[in-house]
Amino acid sequence: MATNRVKAIHEHGQSIWLDFIERKFIRSGELQKLIDEDGVRGITSNPAIFEKAISGSTEYDEQLKDLVSQSDEDVFYNLAITDIQDAADLFEKVYNEEVEGADGYVSLEVSPELARDTQGTIDQALDLWERVDRKNVMIKIPGTAEGLPAIRKAISEGLNINVTLLFSLDRYEAVTDAYLSGLEDRLAAGQPINRISSVASFFLSRIDVAVDPLLEKAGNTDLKAKVAVASAKKAYEIYKRVFSSERFKKLEAEGAKPQRLLWASTSSKDPAIADTYYVEALIGPDTVDTVPMETLVAFRDHGNAANRLEEGMDEATQTLETLKELGINLDEVTTKLEEEGIEKFIQPYQKLLKAIHEKTAGL
Repeated sequence: MATNRVKAIHEHGQSIWLDFIERKFIRSGELQKLIDEDGVRGITSNPAIFEKAISGSTEYDEQLKDLVSQSDEDVFYNLAITDIQDAADLFEKVYNEEVEGADGYVSLEVSPELARDTQGTIDQALDLWERVDRKNVMIKIPGTAEGLPAIRKAISEGLNINVTLLFSLDRYEAVTDAYLSGLEDRLAAGQPINRISSVASFFLSRIDVAVDPLLEKAGNTDLKAKVAVASAKKAYEIYKRVFSSERFKKLEAEGAKPQRLLWASTSSKDPAIADTYYVEALIGPDTVDTVPMETLVAFRDHGNAANRLEEGMDEATQTLETLKELGINLDEVTTKLEEEGIEKFIQPYQKLLKAIHEKTAGL
């Protein structure tokens, strides 16, 4: 029997997580099948995914009947937490198989409306962590400037954190500092750090969607669909430097784990490039790739698993240098992408709350 192409990725040290959640999918055995056959090792969710799941299904109506007296946001998180708990239970075996739980995580995001609210993010992250009550859950906090102190505080409190919405290399490095600072704070308080896990989610295809038109305008099409991958490779350079530093080694001696890079937004938005392009380009050790269902199915059919993450590092450096020479300011692009990213989660979140309101009113 031929090796499953998705499962083969794990042989190169990378974990595949699924960027999708839905109650029927969890309870019908479909998710378990992906765990068994494709070697899927975790799940990520976001407001847009939950909006599709809850608005487009009757699977949640029975539970809704018991929640009609609550606020729309409380109703949503009650529904979401049930799904997160069910998925986490399915991944518990994967979690327990790993050394100190490197995989088997299910991610739940704080409200996107808190992206610029440090204390609100801290409060909700702690609340969700307690309510989900699963050791293999990650709370998603956006890597905004306001999110950095929230990430540090959450780590110091012993939470597993999935830092989301990362586009720039400078912000990614600031996130690694927040993670290490949180571990140091916790250690200074006499608390253990050996069971804390975190990932930093670097968003890919949206970078190319934003930069490629600027390249065309500048008369350079050679770099089309290359900037996101180049940025990711440079981020991996930062990862290797930070997590081989003396600062981290002191924490590692106390049981700390590196904060792995996670590749997000890995579906191809440009029909001119392969549907497995971003997955194939960034397979490498000690990383995670979270893929939507259609990308997982595409890779299972015709993907090619090989360790490519550290290939062409000089070319990646030159790609980013060429951008500067062309007058394209990547910092401005990534700042705009962060703003748009927040809005892209707020819109479906508000749409979701409206749909919940209408459903509960009907009940």
